[in-house]
Amino acid sequence: MLKVGVFGVGHLGKFHLNNWLEIENAKVVGIVDTDADMADEVAEKYGIKRFSSADKLIDACDIVDIVVPTQFHYELCIKAIRKGKHVFVEKPLANTLEEAKTIVNMVNEANVKFQVGHVERFNPAFLALKDIDMHPMFIEVHRLAQFNPRGTEVSVILDLMIHDIDIILSLVKGNVRSINASGVAVMTETPDIANVRIEFDNGCVANLTSSRISMKKMRKMRLFQKDAYIAIDFLEKNAEVIRIKEEADENAFCFDLETPNGTKTIAVNNPEVVESNAIKNELQSFVNAIINDTPTVVSEMDGYAAMEVAHQIITKINAAKTVMN
Repeated sequence: MLKVGVFGVGHLGKFHLNNWLEIENAKVVGIVDTDADMADEVAEKYGIKRFSSADKLIDACDIVDIVVPTQFHYELCIKAIRKGKHVFVEKPLANTLEEAKTIVNMVNEANVKFQVGHVERFNPAFLALKDIDMHPMFIEVHRLAQFNPRGTEVSVILDLMIHDIDIILSLVKGNVRSINASGVAVMTETPDIANVRIEFDNGCVANLTSSRISMKKMRKMRLFQKDAYIAIDFLEKNAEVIRIKEEADENAFCFDLETPNGTKTIAVNNPEVVESNAIKNELQSFVNAIINDTPTVVSEMDGYAAMEVAHQIITKINAAKTVMN
């Protein structure tokens, strides 16, 4: 039985704690939080020990689950890795690229399992497409949220857009060639809305728009490739695949479309989306990776790659702001 310590029991930390209590082969042995009153309340409610310091909890567990604000990720990750503990850390991996690079190097040397909480990899709508051969050449993304002070210690790039950056990097078979970006700070000191164009060396282009000051919520990704149009709604948990077929497909809704190149059969397929708990699934997958000694789904290198692109975007936005000033 793997012993788990949860570091941070705020809004998201409570979700983690509730799910850890249902994870096979894992047992929560304690929590720690800088808010003593909240920590005491959570400890009493769940009958779990509240530790007086992070170091003592690290010593008492096998798995360190870090669900604290981003600026504290590095310190906790380093302490845990040095003591040979397996680490699950919420996205983004760290506050700076230098911190992230140090974490990556230490994980490689320490022989521990490490996973970054890019939870959209476990979204049931995305998982429904696991058997679809995806090689997109154009991607359009909209991730919009209503304003919430929680999470605003970082820009909208590291708060929201990084989810889609991670998904795109996992799908596109190519390296980033160029980035163009613009962003505006409205409610905070960092960009609250941003639009980004990423070009890859294989010809793929991705347009991303993220906002945390929207009147409505939206989490949609559309992928266009030579043989298909694929739509993913991460919020509503559905997916759609549209292809040109030589003949009708009995497993899809089909219709004929007249084109300059003759009549084409269009097949519309909605893959079955199996309802599931994404946070529970990502934590269970981490435990499975430890027990079976297999790679984690979202490794420290994945977390670093997403951060690297995110920071390039931030640099572009800051450069454009300097020119405007």
